[in-house]
Amino acid sequence: MSDNDNPFGFAPDEDVPIPYMERIRTYYQTLGFGAPYRWAHYADVPFAPLSKPVSEARIGLITTAAPYDPAKGDQGPGASYNAAAKFYTVYSGATAEDHDLRISHIGYDRLHTKATDNNSWFPLPALRRAAAAGQIGEMAARFHGAPTNRSHRVTLDQDCPELLARVREDKVDAVVIVAV
Repeated sequence: MSDNDNPFGFAPDEDVPIPYMERIRTYYQTLGFGAPYRWAHYADVPFAPLSKPVSEARIGLITTAAPYDPAKGDQGPGASYNAAAKFYTVYSGATAEDHDLRISHIGYDRLHTKATDNNSWFPLPALRRAAAAGQIGEMAARFHGAPTNRSHRVTLDQDCPELLARVREDKVDAVVIVAV
């Protein structure tokens, strides 16, 4: 296509975003769930403004990544979906330590991503650097793992209250939630 045919410099018609939501719905159906996955979203969200600058705030981290367990099969970058690697209860770990977390238990588009950047699901090293640079006040002493049970009821009635209790114990001002 010449510049005369495309004076605005638009991308080609086939260069469109991946229909992620539809792919996930279809993926869950292929896993054997009869109804398409229904995303939880709300009209009203109880967010609150920070009472201090981020550079003075204690930041918490919640991730849906699972601790690596070699007994549970292939969990490396690009691994096939691995239900054995799922976890079903909230867990916590020390932010001062390094952790090997993986995402083979998550339904994501393995055709278009290889999942080689651990920071995309567990940005603890980046948050440590931000704290050291004064961009955030400090990291909470713990991070927390949120199960991906595929059950809105379990998530809302069990996991969310447990996560909230833990971040309150950590006295955080804000939480970075990384849901893969």
